[in-house]
Amino acid sequence: MMKENSTKAFGTYYFENPALPIAVAEVRAAAEPQHAHDLTTREHSHDFSELVLITAGSGPQLIDGIECTVAAGDVFLIRGYTSHCFPDRRRVSMLNVQFDPEHLALPDDFLRQIPGYNVIFQLEPAMRGSRSSENRLRLDREGLARAEEQIRKLRSELERREPGYEAAALALLLELIVFVSRRYGNSQTPNQAALLRMGEVISRIERDYASPLTLRRLASIACTSPNNLLRLFRIATGNTPIEYLLEVRLRRAAELLRRTELPVGEVAARCGFHDSNYFSKRFRMLYGRSPRSYRGNLE
Repeated sequence: MMKENSTKAFGTYYFENPALPIAVAEVRAAAEPQHAHDLTTREHSHDFSELVLITAGSGPQLIDGIECTVAAGDVFLIRGYTSHCFPDRRRVSMLNVQFDPEHLALPDDFLRQIPGYNVIFQLEPAMRGSRSSENRLRLDREGLARAEEQIRKLRSELERREPGYEAAALALLLELIVFVSRRYGNSQTPNQAALLRMGEVISRIERDYASPLTLRRLASIACTSPNNLLRLFRIATGNTPIEYLLEVRLRRAAELLRRTELPVGEVAARCGFHDSNYFSKRFRMLYGRSPRSYRGNLE
C-alpha cells in the first residue's frame, strides 16, 4: 500500500516511448544520485512495476515501511503504488527493469501457467512481511550472470532504437520473466516450496479450468487444508480459489466468444459450465451484458 508521504514517480519520467513502457535503470553502489529521477534512497512509489535484480553487495530495503535485507542474486517485483527505498545506496548495486503491465501485450494466460511466475509476480508481493526475503528468488552465480546478460541486452535494444526494437524489447522482457519464473521452480527452501505450491494451485486453475476442480482437490495440490488454502489464497489474490476459478472460466469464455463462432452453449461447456443459464447469469455479472450481446458488440 502506498504511504501518504511517499514521493510519487510516473512512467513519463522513465519511458521514452509511450507505446513501449519498458525501461532499464542501473544503480551502482554510490553515495550520489545517478540521474534526475533517481529516488533510490527516498521513500517513493510509481505507477508502473519494477523487476529488481540485485547484482552486488547486500543491505537493507524498506517496502511499505517494513525492513528486510537484500543480497546479490535476489530477484523481486515492486508493484505499482508500493512505497519503497534503499536507505544506504552505498552497499547495493542493482538493475531495475521498469515496465507497465497494464499497457503491454503480455501473454498473461500463458505466464500464469508457470508456478514460479505466480509466486514472483503475484503471491510474494502480496504476502510480504518482515521475513519476506525468505520467500524471494535468489539466483546462483550462473543464474545471476544469465539474468544480468538478458537485462543488458534489453537495455541495449532500448538505447540503440534500431528498426524493430519495440518487438525485440518486448521479446527480451518476456524471456527474462520466463527465465526467473522457471528458476523459482527450482527453489529448495521450505518457505519457497510452500509458496511455490500456492503458485501451482493458480497454474492448475489456469491450465485445467474446464475440469471439475474442487476446493479439496486444490488444497491437496498445495499440501494444506482447505481452510488454510482459503485463508492464504484470499490474502494473496483477494478471492477464494473457487472465485478465482470462476473468473478464469469467464475470461476464457469471453476469449472464445471473441475468436470463434461456437454456439454460446458450446462455449459454456468448453469452459467448465454445465448449465448455460448459470453461465449467462455469471457472464452478465462480470461483463455487464449477456454472452450473445457481448459477441454482437464485437461485430
